Amino acid sequence: MTQQEPTGIIGKAKDAAAEVVDEISSAVSGAAPLIPGTPGSGTPTVAEPTEPHDPLPPKPAQHGPVPHSPTGAPSADDELAAAQQGAYLTTATGVPLRETDHSLKAGPRGPVLLQDHHLREKIMHFDHERIPERVVHARGAAAHGVFRSNGAATTLTRAAFLADGATTPVFTRFSTVLGSRGSADTVRDTRGFAVKFYTTEGNFDLVGNNIPVFFIQDAIKFPDVIHAGKPHPDTEIPQAQSAHDTFWDFVSLHTEGQHHAIWNMSDRGIPRSYRMMEGFGVHTFRLVNAGGETTLVKFHWKPRLGVHSLTWEEAQIAAGVDPDFHRRDLADAIESGAHPEWDLGVQVFPDTADQMFEGIDLLDSTKLVPEELAPVQVIGTMTLNANPGNYFAETEQVAFHAGHFVPGIDATDDPLFQGRLFSYLDTQLSRLGGPNFNQIPINRPHAPVNDMLRDGLHQDAVHTGIAPYKPNSLDGGCPFLAGEDVSAFIDVPQPVEASSKVREAPASYDDHFSQARLFYLSLSPVEQAHVKQSYAFELGKCYEQAIKERQLVALANIDADLCQKVADALGLPAPEPTIPLGDEVPSPALSQIGDTWPIDGRMIGIVVPDGVDDLSGVREVRDAVFAAKMVPLVIASHGGVLEDGHGDPVAVQRTWVTVRSIELDAVVLAGAPIAAPDADPSADAKAGAPSDGVLDPRAALLLSEAYRHAKAIGGWGDTVSALETSGLPAAPEGVYVGDDAGDVIAHLVTLLGSHRVWERFPA
Repeated sequence: MTQQEPTGIIGKAKDAAAEVVDEISSAVSGAAPLIPGTPGSGTPTVAEPTEPHDPLPPKPAQHGPVPHSPTGAPSADDELAAAQQGAYLTTATGVPLRETDHSLKAGPRGPVLLQDHHLREKIMHFDHERIPERVVHARGAAAHGVFRSNGAATTLTRAAFLADGATTPVFTRFSTVLGSRGSADTVRDTRGFAVKFYTTEGNFDLVGNNIPVFFIQDAIKFPDVIHAGKPHPDTEIPQAQSAHDTFWDFVSLHTEGQHHAIWNMSDRGIPRSYRMMEGFGVHTFRLVNAGGETTLVKFHWKPRLGVHSLTWEEAQIAAGVDPDFHRRDLADAIESGAHPEWDLGVQVFPDTADQMFEGIDLLDSTKLVPEELAPVQVIGTMTLNANPGNYFAETEQVAFHAGHFVPGIDATDDPLFQGRLFSYLDTQLSRLGGPNFNQIPINRPHAPVNDMLRDGLHQDAVHTGIAPYKPNSLDGGCPFLAGEDVSAFIDVPQPVEASSKVREAPASYDDHFSQARLFYLSLSPVEQAHVKQSYAFELGKCYEQAIKERQLVALANIDADLCQKVADALGLPAPEPTIPLGDEVPSPALSQIGDTWPIDGRMIGIVVPDGVDDLSGVREVRDAVFAAKMVPLVIASHGGVLEDGHGDPVAVQRTWVTVRSIELDAVVLAGAPIAAPDADPSADAKAGAPSDGVLDPRAALLLSEAYRHAKAIGGWGDTVSALETSGLPAAPEGVYVGDDAGDVIAHLVTLLGSHRVWERFPA
């Protein structure tokens, strides 16, 4: 069996997809770097505009779904053809309106008349603007992009989008699991990492997480683990977190969840950003090549920027100061030209009858395969290069399905995977109003659709013909079954074990602790310290003593020191393990610390004191930050611009009222800022009483937080006095003060390659 080059309408779809990828890539690559966050593409005036004009276009870094018909035909429409049209307000049917501030009334004082069709339409639509949010993964952010294959997977799979040099549009959604749509981004939780590939052979959805293992081994328990993790049903608290009794009651009794739990308790549970987050397909997939040969694989997304996390204090501060921290970071990075990239890789295993590898059951979703045993082979790269133009139409309405396969990729018998093949389809019926959710623009395939599915709620296609059944003669036999010459999807013939029908799991699923121990032993001392702190916090939030004691037994089965430290924090005795502790070989690939990575998109705060009469150093640092593909944020006592009469004005992005250390990866000072006029605790609780000649207390707070969060700090001028007043040590790690602004930023760029200065706080 060989794969043929698509011809006819499939070939046209392939050509159209390539053109779209090229257009998007050239449009976004040509955009100049800028400070992100501008609300719209136009510059507003102080007075209300009165001169009619057409709607403003999206910002350069935005685009919507690529136009296709409901049945996958490339559309000649401009991308804005689905946006609002015309300069004048109309009804939903296009009737121009002259008034929308006042209801139609019987006289100025009413009553309102029932015949007011505009009022009824406007209120009716508003009353139905919301749709049910996702039961899980409700809180999300997304971006458009492109996937480029390097051809390394062609011996493994016949999937066309993985052919050498193939380019495919993608839409990627990141999310938390437990929280509602209104919850905070930076909670300790698993993150979803879902990618929709608009391939020439139909849509392929790789619906994964930022953790390679899951809490359960069988989908029948999914409602149980989610019910346990969600807020308590009597009080509806706590929101978006696992630090409560029902969650720890479940995982301490259902110990197959201990491996996933310890990943959540590690720094992986609080990513620095979506751009610095690893992704995993979780399950084992079966690939089929052009010769019909099969291979088992696990998918990995490796961020080019490395895997980094927030500190726990940063995450807590961000949840209050900026609950949109992660979605803002993703959108701002793309808008400023720092397009995030991930390499897609696979771990490859022989498709043996027992589906085991090195003693690890490949069908057990609570297990990983260490990369030292099966290296990750890179098969392509994804670049996210455009933000959605409309959150609801795209990010909220995108529908992923674990069973959206393309020829060459198939499922395995993993019981968690098998259940997802049902669940993802079923949930769309209530969320998106019926069975035609794939016709919503963001979900439309970029390949021809002839599915014989008809009617139903929200049917946007206008089908022709009279015989939506097989076989038929009235429609000339159309649609026909695809043969080997048209890349048909083929279910791989796999032997099924002859056995009795049972509700059981294989014996290989019984080991619940060895890989949790492997993960913990693979972490650096700093990361292990964070895990201990996380368990102490989470279990400390539980009310029931029995649950704490039961979970301590589980920790004793992972590591004695881990158990002892958590027990000490809870004021409880450390129990003995109930199983022998294995002599696990650490996997260095599981640690986030110890390497250097690109610094694209890092946020650099540049503090400029009042009265600086020479801004050349500030300009030099700002330009150097831009040149290094980072984002400079100038911080001053007031908004607007700073001028010295010697060069271009320096725009201010943050003031002492609006800045907080959590959004910055490094702080650079052009001197010591004295207390600003608004440094008054009655106006800003972060501030102390103003005093001439004394460092502004908000600056001291910024420096102290950046220091204890292990961030790089530098400066010139009178920076030393600012550091001393802030109470920093005399010669702290990762703090550089020089005479030259260029020298200072060069040192900080070097420090940023390691993400944080962990040497400052040796564990």
